[in-house]
Amino acid sequence: MITKVIIAAGGLGTRLKTATPKPLVIVSGKPLCVYCLEVFEQCPSIDGVIVVIHEDHILDFENVVNHYKLQKVERIVKGGATRCASVYNGLQEVGKETNIVVVHDGARPLVRPNTIQEAISACAIHGAVVVAVPVNPTIKRVDPRTLLVQETLSRDELWEAQTPQVFRKEILQQAYARMRKNSTIPTDDANLVEQLEMPVKIIKGDYENIKITTNTDLIIAEALLNARASVI
Repeated sequence: MITKVIIAAGGLGTRLKTATPKPLVIVSGKPLCVYCLEVFEQCPSIDGVIVVIHEDHILDFENVVNHYKLQKVERIVKGGATRCASVYNGLQEVGKETNIVVVHDGARPLVRPNTIQEAISACAIHGAVVVAVPVNPTIKRVDPRTLLVQETLSRDELWEAQTPQVFRKEILQQAYARMRKNSTIPTDDANLVEQLEMPVKIIKGDYENIKITTNTDLIIAEALLNARASVI
């Protein structure tokens, strides 16, 4: 079974307020996106990687791939105006022979190999899989106009979606075809599959698998990466 990864790394990191685009921000001595790419590079289930990057930084990223000898990176693809447009661009490049597509955020540097493998194995059974963690805080549904609490939601039913999200290729292709036809705006790739009324399996992920969005996230990620490095 051929498995390819689409790395969504097109973000410019506006909220980080850095001159460097987010995927290329240096964290503990390496560009941010290199951390997850090295994990996929070492994962035996992965046959190839397609990276989707902002068109202004494709050459910069090619230099990074060559410098870190990321041999599983097959293509570097121009991103779109939105994340889902970027993933769609990557999906066009996975190849006819591909059976399973893994979608991962380039801004999640702390993904673990066992999480990737478990998600791929579950996809072979269920067809669509999302890595997620149970929500810990109390979540309240609020009227957006008045900011009055409408309801306190049961934490037993709430999970925070992460990536990787893993799909049989034909399911993801069908989901994106529907999105383009209906001009829907998904919150994530699994949301598109849900709109097809297809079941999506949750597997428990890792609370350390954070997405870097703000400078606070960057500080936390650097501390976690340094802690992991000290254990090796």
